[in-house]
Amino acid sequence: MNIRSIQDSALRYFYEVVRYGSISAAAQHLHVAASAISRQISSLEQSLGTPLFERHPRGMIPNAAGEALAAHARRVFLDAEKTMQEIHALHGLNVGRVRIAASEGLATCFLPQHISEFRQRHQGILFDVNVQPPHIISEQLRKGDVDIGFQFTRLSEKDLHVLYRQDAPVLALTPPNHPLGRSKRITLATLLSYPLALPDVHTTVRQLLEVACSAQQLSLQPVFSSNNMNSLHQFVLAGGGVSVSAEISARHLLNQGLMQAVLIQEPVLLNRQIEVQVLAGRHLPNAVQTFVDFILPRLQTP
Repeated sequence: MNIRSIQDSALRYFYEVVRYGSISAAAQHLHVAASAISRQISSLEQSLGTPLFERHPRGMIPNAAGEALAAHARRVFLDAEKTMQEIHALHGLNVGRVRIAASEGLATCFLPQHISEFRQRHQGILFDVNVQPPHIISEQLRKGDVDIGFQFTRLSEKDLHVLYRQDAPVLALTPPNHPLGRSKRITLATLLSYPLALPDVHTTVRQLLEVACSAQQLSLQPVFSSNNMNSLHQFVLAGGGVSVSAEISARHLLNQGLMQAVLIQEPVLLNRQIEVQVLAGRHLPNAVQTFVDFILPRLQTP
């Protein structure tokens, strides 16, 4: 049985045009003729008695009616996937796929470590983990491209349901025996007196630092910047400077005694959280729900 066999092709073609922004792009993804997609969408619009897209030279954007139908289509296809996995389970097949979008701080070590642990119990479950900035994680959840989002955030997101939330203040990371480690808390000004290794401007931690420094009229000039967290950690371990992250992003290094973490006493940097998100109103497939039940307790600070 194929998922598409229980879905209407016109709805599928419509939804792919919404996802990819044009008929040609949807046709390429579906491996069908663009004319076939165009005919199906025209037929769908005629049967509904309303246009579904605003047509532009560079693509097609769903109008209000199109957005409403897209939301329905998204749930239809996600529920169909869930049904297929449940049918497989009835036949004793331990199969499934969990698609995750995550902030790098969670995808670098935390998720791989616990996915490996999970698969020792459920070897038929496959995983896709993509590192994305926060706005892309939210977008992929809304489109149904991923099942679960793990991200650091400050604001609630429309159309997303938060399964779990915990505080994730920004901490200073230093090598063992660094002078900052003698204090339980430090000020932002004290942090800036040391060479800083910082993530790029698309991360919430960098954005929060920029806001905090601007409010205090402090100059933020990192000596080392990278969009790779492991590079930042290695720079700190080599004695090149101090970095910042949530506890969970460096938990493996802290537990091994390779780094120490110090709280930065700055309200803006304390106001950050980890969220585990799914699409609101979606019934999660068994494999996804089983992994959610497994991973949530492991997020808590040990």
